[in-house]
Amino acid sequence: MEFKDYYQQLGVGKNATADEIKKAFRKKARQYHPDVSKEPDAASRMAELNEANAVLSDPEKRAAYDTLASQPQASRAGQAYQPPPHWDSGYEFSGSADDLEGEHSDFFEQLFGRSARASRQGRGAAGRGGAQAQAQRGNDHHASIELDLVDAYTGALRTITLQAGRLNEAGHLVREERHLEVKIPQGVREGQHIRLAGQGSPGLAGGPPGDLLLEVGFKPDARWHAEGRDVHQTLVLAPWEAALGTAITVRTPGGELEVQVPAGWRRGRKLRLKERGIPGHPSGDLYLTLDLALPPADTDAARAAYTALAQACPGFNPRQSHGA
Repeated sequence: MEFKDYYQQLGVGKNATADEIKKAFRKKARQYHPDVSKEPDAASRMAELNEANAVLSDPEKRAAYDTLASQPQASRAGQAYQPPPHWDSGYEFSGSADDLEGEHSDFFEQLFGRSARASRQGRGAAGRGGAQAQAQRGNDHHASIELDLVDAYTGALRTITLQAGRLNEAGHLVREERHLEVKIPQGVREGQHIRLAGQGSPGLAGGPPGDLLLEVGFKPDARWHAEGRDVHQTLVLAPWEAALGTAITVRTPGGELEVQVPAGWRRGRKLRLKERGIPGHPSGDLYLTLDLALPPADTDAARAAYTALAQACPGFNPRQSHGA
């Protein structure tokens, strides 16, 4: 997908006020609205303007977008781009009623579509105002958080920081933070939501506040990763361990385990440890993918050992399976 420079599309600077963004959008809209414009690409240009305005006129989206666009790996407008995983972790969104009206680019959908849909679902209980004020529940808010995979095994109490944008009196974007203590339930999965009651928008006319929905993601970890409740981890073996089999103490997200490695290593072989994945009903499994590490031939004794191994296996051809 292509990176979108929303400031460039509206023709405003990155420090533009809300009023300047509104005026720039209206000016461009008069130029490219399909009902009045004679430009051949008026419809597509108008769609781009609507999308840029939807982001830059929303302080929450604008704050998150500014952070993304400032990262070194961000592309220039029109260039291929893929946002990093969990790029929006720690940003809070409340959404608006028009979040998903009309068509949006893949770039917008990738960045904001999920949070917009979650906010819209949360608004279902709020209802709409009538001529007479009625008690209404506040809107739900939505945010993504990153946890260590270990937290899913044990449960935890964590303090998280959420950021959101708002406009000051001069119409400039400012960032606000709030800190919340969150109880992480044991067995939480990636993509699951943790609900914090009463932490959304205030209610209207005495109605109760909305909730805050935290979507869980796991921090990247070179040691292991989760797929649903199953956990995958690489177990590196010495040549003699792989060939002869051994018992090894392995550090896993759930703690240390004694693992019996059978003899006869082959590349890509996996050991399945039943119900040693993320706890649940049922619990996931832990898969250990066996890999091999060769000791260096950097001493006379090591070189002699390699020579002896070669002499002991005169018919061994490591390239036979590849046709060489």
